[in-house]
Amino acid sequence: MKKETNRRKDIELHNVTFDNFIKVIDRCKGDVYLETEDGDTLNLKSKLCQLLGLSHLLSKTETIDTTIRCTDPEDEIMLLRLNLYGELPDEV
Repeated sequence: MKKETNRRKDIELHNVTFDNFIKVIDRCKGDVYLETEDGDTLNLKSKLCQLLGLSHLLSKTETIDTTIRCTDPEDEIMLLRLNLYGELPDEV
């Protein structure tokens, strides 16, 4: 019997401002990873990795192929709402 993995869906971001993206990342409870087309994986909960990841994205002039993965389902929902509706989570 094959064991089923609990793998999260990949998130593709569209028309999201970097400021709002970082605000949502900072509110996430679990780890959030940026995976580049080069195979690099950066944990965006780290400010250093945020700078590296965003500089990587900004340096590209052509279409960017990156993936966002979350370890917490609630974090995934926050990022999807930001992506689809431009909504930031309510301040606590």
